[in-house]
Amino acid sequence: METDPVASRLSAAYSELPPGERAIVRVLLDDYPFAALGSLRALAERAGVSPPTATRLFDRLGYAGFAGFQAAVRDGARDRSRLHEYVARSPGDPHETGSSPLRRAADDLRSGLDGTLAAVSEPLLTAAAALLAEAGAVWALGGPLSELAAEYLIRQLAGLRPRAHRVPGQPQARARTVLDLGPGDVIVAYDFRRYSSATARFVHAARERGARLVLVTDAWESPLAGQAEVLVRLPREAAGPIAPLAHEIAVTELLLVATAARLAPAQRLADLDALTQSLQ
Repeated sequence: METDPVASRLSAAYSELPPGERAIVRVLLDDYPFAALGSLRALAERAGVSPPTATRLFDRLGYAGFAGFQAAVRDGARDRSRLHEYVARSPGDPHETGSSPLRRAADDLRSGLDGTLAAVSEPLLTAAAALLAEAGAVWALGGPLSELAAEYLIRQLAGLRPRAHRVPGQPQARARTVLDLGPGDVIVAYDFRRYSSATARFVHAARERGARLVLVTDAWESPLAGQAEVLVRLPREAAGPIAPLAHEIAVTELLLVATAARLAPAQRLADLDALTQSLQ
C-alpha cells in the first residue's frame, strides 16, 4: 500500500496534522482504499470528527475537495497484499537498478531495524519494564500477525516472573479475564494497521477495571494510544518489506532485557530449568 501515491501522501503528512485530521488519516489508512470510497459524512463519522474537519484535510493536502481526493484514490489504488506488492517490483525499477528482491528485503530490514532501535529510548524501556516487573499480572494480546509478538513476550516473561498470560481468543474467556482484572494488572497490546477492533474492545474493558496499558504500535498510532501509560511507537521504516513483525520482536527483546534487569530472576530461571529436566 505504501507505494500507492495517495497512501504515501497521507502517511507523509500525518505527523504534521492536527488531531482531528490525524483521526481521518488513521481511518483511511486502516481500511485503504475502501474507507475513501464512501461519503464524506460517513468517513467523518468513522473518525469521530465533523465533515468540515474532513474537508479541511483534503484542502490541506492539495486535492480539489473530497471529490478530487476520491478520484485520485480510484486512479492510484491497487488491491494487492504487501507481499505481492513487494515481490512484484520489476528488477528494472530505476530506483533499484541491479538489486535482487532478496537484497532489497535485507536492506529494508536492516535500515528499518536501525530506525526502530534508535526510536525506542532507554527511559521508555525502563518505564515499560517497571510496569511489567511490578504488575500483579501481565496479559498480552495482538492482532492477526502481532499476536506472535505477544506470544513471544509471554513465553519469555513467564520465565522471569509469575502470572504472565496470553489474553484468550474467545469472547467468553476474555470476559472471565476482564472480570478478574484490577489496578495492579498490566495489559501489553500490539496494535498495528489494520487496527484490531477485538483488541480495542478488550483494552477498553480492561481499562474500565483499572488495568494499565503498555501499547506497541506503528507511526500512525493505534486509536488506543491515548489510553497507554507507556506508548512504544515504531517509526515508519518499521513497516518492513512485508510486515513489521521482525521489528515488533526486536522491541520485545529489549522489553524483556529491561524487565529482567529489574527482577534479577537467576534463581527462578535455574529452578525452571531443573523442573523442566525432571519432567521430561
